[in-house]
Amino acid sequence: MPELIFLKLGGSLITDKTRPYTPRLDVLKRLALEIADAQHTTPGLSLVLGHGSGSFGHTAAKKHGTRQGVASAQAWQGFTEVWWQASQLNRYVMQSLREAGILALALAPVSAVTARDGRVAHWDLTPLRSALSAGLLPVVYGDVIFDEARGGTILSTEDLFEYLAAELRPRRILLAGLEEAVWADFPANTRRVETITSTSFEMLRDSVGSSHGADVTGGMESKVRQMLELVGKIPGLQAQIFSGETPDNLKRVLAREHLGTIIKQ
Repeated sequence: MPELIFLKLGGSLITDKTRPYTPRLDVLKRLALEIADAQHTTPGLSLVLGHGSGSFGHTAAKKHGTRQGVASAQAWQGFTEVWWQASQLNRYVMQSLREAGILALALAPVSAVTARDGRVAHWDLTPLRSALSAGLLPVVYGDVIFDEARGGTILSTEDLFEYLAAELRPRRILLAGLEEAVWADFPANTRRVETITSTSFEMLRDSVGSSHGADVTGGMESKVRQMLELVGKIPGLQAQIFSGETPDNLKRVLAREHLGTIIKQ
């Protein structure tokens, strides 16, 4: 099998996170076309795609506090509302991929994943592995999850990638967002960080910033920390944070250009 790549399209990139339930359809269309171009340029490109919930799932999740746990009837009502909004955004993503001619298949995490205290505990990966073997593009996304300790919770795409990376051993994890890179002085954004390791991150932890708009799963600091944990566990793995806002950046990064910030051991 060719080199496996995990790609996340951030919620801040594919939605307007300052306006509830607002997809950025033009951006989704362009990103899908860039993925299609990369597939044509690199036949056999092996890719798992994930996307955030942006102003869809995060808006509902913040209102209902779903990530912290679900117990009451009202909280379960919120659980289903978050599920609905996350699945609505996924339909926009899948439509864009379909219109770009990409053979993609959405695999809803809520139907396959069980969590234990906010982390993946069980996940039958047979459908996802089968999709990869068939040359399809499996798509996962931040979603509500039944949790053995909390009743219910929310797992972000990074949470899902953490489990998938241990099982599938990708060579690269690509996080496409709004920011050009990780900044050492967010939000002034005058000092770009080219490379982050576990040692250098200790000096950056308090200055890399949070997220734009509603986000119940953490901002940039959380994303960098999760990626550092992963690259520390999987030899040879690198993560890359870059802007998908600039046309052709995604295609260039899929072609191994070092845009943005590299996270490595």
